[in-house]
Amino acid sequence: MALARIYRPAKTAMQSGKAKSREWRLEFEPASARTIDPLMGWTSSSDMNGQVRLTFDTAEEAVAYAERHGIPFRLQEPQDPPVILKAYADNFATFRKQPWTH
Repeated sequence: MALARIYRPAKTAMQSGKAKSREWRLEFEPASARTIDPLMGWTSSSDMNGQVRLTFDTAEEAVAYAERHGIPFRLQEPQDPPVILKAYADNFATFRKQPWTH
């Protein structure tokens, strides 16, 4: 049986919102390499598990699902970026290291 990966996806780079980055995903690792069709150049795969993508609210639900169905898995803990608080007024603060210029 193929190895599954349980992870929480990062936020998309195209938008500033964090939609769909709070859910956990279970995806299967590719079992075989993709092949290129010589006529059209399309890539294809005979691995049907590559099309499976399950979403869960918590990591515990995803782990419980994998254990219940006997799926070997690897859990990737998310790396949350540090929260940097910024305010427009900080541009004019007296404690700035460099003077504010245009």
